[in-house]
Amino acid sequence: MIQNKGMAIRFGFLSVAHMHSWGYASGLARNAHAEMVGVWDDNDIRASDFAKLHQMRAFASASDLLEEVDAVVITSENKRHADLVEMAAAAGKHILCEKPLATSEEEGERILTAAERFGVKLMTAFPCRFSPAFQSLLKHVRAGGIGDVRAVCATNRGTCPFDWFVDPSLSGGGAMIDHTVHVADLLRVLLGCEVDTVAAQIGNNMYGQGWEDTAMLTLTFQNGTVATLDSSWSRPKAYKTWGDVTMNVVGDKGTIELDMFNQQLDVYSEGAKSHTIASFGSDLDYALVSAFVDAILKNEDPPVTGFDGLQAARVAFAGYRSTKLGEPVHLSA
Repeated sequence: MIQNKGMAIRFGFLSVAHMHSWGYASGLARNAHAEMVGVWDDNDIRASDFAKLHQMRAFASASDLLEEVDAVVITSENKRHADLVEMAAAAGKHILCEKPLATSEEEGERILTAAERFGVKLMTAFPCRFSPAFQSLLKHVRAGGIGDVRAVCATNRGTCPFDWFVDPSLSGGGAMIDHTVHVADLLRVLLGCEVDTVAAQIGNNMYGQGWEDTAMLTLTFQNGTVATLDSSWSRPKAYKTWGDVTMNVVGDKGTIELDMFNQQLDVYSEGAKSHTIASFGSDLDYALVSAFVDAILKNEDPPVTGFDGLQAARVAFAGYRSTKLGEPVHLSA
């Protein structure tokens, strides 16, 4: 229930450890039906910097923030999602939670159970769902433009974010848990069915540390379609973009190639990073948060549910099991 008379949904941030929090805040600031009230983070400096930039209050405790808002954005370290979702749900607040939704089956079940028990809306932060390029691909495939889809070659490569992302006690893993979920979600939507088996390989080929920076998965879907996914942190710091999302979709009557973030101008200059890009076009973070705001105002299910988030995360869970066993595993195994 929205308590303020102006029908603006009052938002708070429960931790801004994840860099995506900045994009979501920018999106909410531009939405006429959203009001950003404040932020809580166990890192005082992180909270203070975020609050100053976005002209909001830094709260001393999570419970204090929850008393003042209608909904929260959870962009904490991955391992803290379940605890924060349970806290927000018990307070009756709607929740937009960063991906991966969970780092284990147990955490995922806790998250879904809390949202259902307290009757709050839970949306997983998958902005790629809102890409006009992906929506166009989806429309073309569903219209039969390339016939039946037989295989997909996909990537979600990025630059290693370091910090807590390379601490498995906070992140739940490395590149595979971080980058598999976006494209796993897109493939579920594209193919209209779930992943059946996962065969994966990981390595520390880029940095040689104890966490994986490279991850390759082969996914077989329930309809027999096979997809490969490179979800590695393989982009060097000097690369022109932070990462990519690409899909080569092969049908029995044609092929579609998607380069999701290719809305750009190439910029060349002097200096260490002489080639950068100036993006234009779609703001996926704005589309994501606006869809969440609309779902709350219309009392509808979010377009990307908690179940969607857990199903995508389960692909990564299965990938880790596959690397340990050295063989393909069933998603439900």
